[in-house]
Amino acid sequence: MKLTVFGIGYVGLVQAAVLAEVGHDVVCVDIDAAKVERLNQGFIPIFEPGLEALVRENHAEGRIVFTTDAAAAVNHGEIQMIAVGTPQGEDGAADLKYVLSVAEAIGREMQGPKIVVGKSTVPVGTADRVRAKIAQALTVRGREDLTFDVVSNPEFLKEGSAVADCMKPDRIIVGTGSEESEMLMRELYAPFNRNHEKMIVMDVRSAEFTKYAANCMLATKISFMNEMANLAELLGADVEEVRKGIGSDPRIGYHFIYPGLGYGGSCFPKDVRALIRTAEDVGFDATLLKSVEDRNNAQKSVLFDKVLSFFKGDLAGKTFALWGLAFKPNTDDMREAPSRTLMEALWKAGAKVQAYDPEAMQECQSIYGQRDDLLLCGTKEAALRGADGLLIATEWKNFRAPAFDVVRNSLTTPVIFDGRNLFDPRIVARHGLQYFSIGRQAA
Repeated sequence: MKLTVFGIGYVGLVQAAVLAEVGHDVVCVDIDAAKVERLNQGFIPIFEPGLEALVRENHAEGRIVFTTDAAAAVNHGEIQMIAVGTPQGEDGAADLKYVLSVAEAIGREMQGPKIVVGKSTVPVGTADRVRAKIAQALTVRGREDLTFDVVSNPEFLKEGSAVADCMKPDRIIVGTGSEESEMLMRELYAPFNRNHEKMIVMDVRSAEFTKYAANCMLATKISFMNEMANLAELLGADVEEVRKGIGSDPRIGYHFIYPGLGYGGSCFPKDVRALIRTAEDVGFDATLLKSVEDRNNAQKSVLFDKVLSFFKGDLAGKTFALWGLAFKPNTDDMREAPSRTLMEALWKAGAKVQAYDPEAMQECQSIYGQRDDLLLCGTKEAALRGADGLLIATEWKNFRAPAFDVVRNSLTTPVIFDGRNLFDPRIVARHGLQYFSIGRQAA
């Protein structure tokens, strides 16, 4: 099938590359000419395991093309997929200016029938606004004879495993009331729907809402577990044992019940706030969602509070090693990362940071620039040298089995503050290190 994807950010680029991999003819369009040029030269603007090879191979074989030419792109694909960003506005609501701009462009340029697929995360009712914007553009042109439909097809990708999630989706949500549109969507996703039926077809508004409900449910699990961790610590319980105990219940499961420093990234924070705002717009008080956000905001300061308490409120002039900058492993994304809250609190208290992350160093540099109180180190061992303690903010695999003797000998104060509960406290203590984690007693 011929497919056009608007937006070559995280969602659009991954989805386009995977659809090209199974044989579809994909044109990606973006207004950022520099990004388009870099992609055509083989430079991938984001880190995502498996994505670089996928894009380069399909680009070389002509199955995926990058362009700024909206007119040509619109008239390439029978299906127009909108995957542009929906940044958070000042009021917490999703900003739809990019989505509606694409809708206007489709209406302005289309010369034949189109299926417009909403892939971006958007509030309930956005498909109606997209439909109205396209119809308005067609009316201006005097081309009301051109037919189109608007379908909701939200993405459920996890950063760090997005390619795999696209290749082997656990569900494919399609919101449409048109049998013809449903059949085209079935044709588009047929390569991913062979082993068993994964497509769930529903009305458009329910599909739009499903995306928000899913992300908010996962955010709720995270905030719930963090609240239990804080309570367990006060009660003398070990939240890691509690996690195993409740995770064994199949009604709860083990996913998203790891205590830590809270969620970050481009989806959960924005989507929770957006749904709170949507609820306000219809006069509903989303008390649970507000509590989820409040707990998450507070959780990002838990590790700093432990550091401050250990050093009796005086961090001025001290230096801390920080392992992990990305909000989660296998990505370079630092949007709303707990590491940022932690570093900024340390700097405000007069401390310096020596940081290392396998992928997010360049992103950190672009956010904070040159600072006297931030040193980006080439290895995790280099970050330790002369530091007054080690702080862990991201659970990268290569942090899980450190040489504890090297850690102890490199630090001026042999102490670890672990925001991801990577280690067994007994093992850390045996190596002569004090150890503070989340929801467990200090070792």
